[in-house]
Amino acid sequence: MTISGLFDVNLEPQTDEKAPAGRLLISKKYHGDMQGSGSGQMLSKRTEGGAAAYCAIEEFSGSVAGKHGAFTLIHTGFMDGAAMSLDIKILAGSGQGELANITGSMEIIQQDGEHQYVLNYALD
Repeated sequence: MTISGLFDVNLEPQTDEKAPAGRLLISKKYHGDMQGSGSGQMLSKRTEGGAAAYCAIEEFSGSVAGKHGAFTLIHTGFMDGAAMSLDIKILAGSGQGELANITGSMEIIQQDGEHQYVLNYALD
């Protein structure tokens, strides 16, 4: 199944003086077919040459197409001057409530100053 909608995101930088990467707290509000909130942490690294990488763990709580529960999203992203990739997966076994058996992946689209999601999922 595939659902979509918009989300608002707030990234709050954290100070880790001894760490070689940036760390941010993630706070999201999902609208549309996926209603609820996401919270988590992101680690990121950007090189002087412009290449960058990030990983994040996000805990979603709310509803997906009217079914209530929670699950974990794992984000992995890379970019350089030639290419960009973003992979977001639902962590197997992380579903709770009516979303206990959820599996799938998410796409994020940034367009016209808005953040959109497309969630491709299955509930076994």
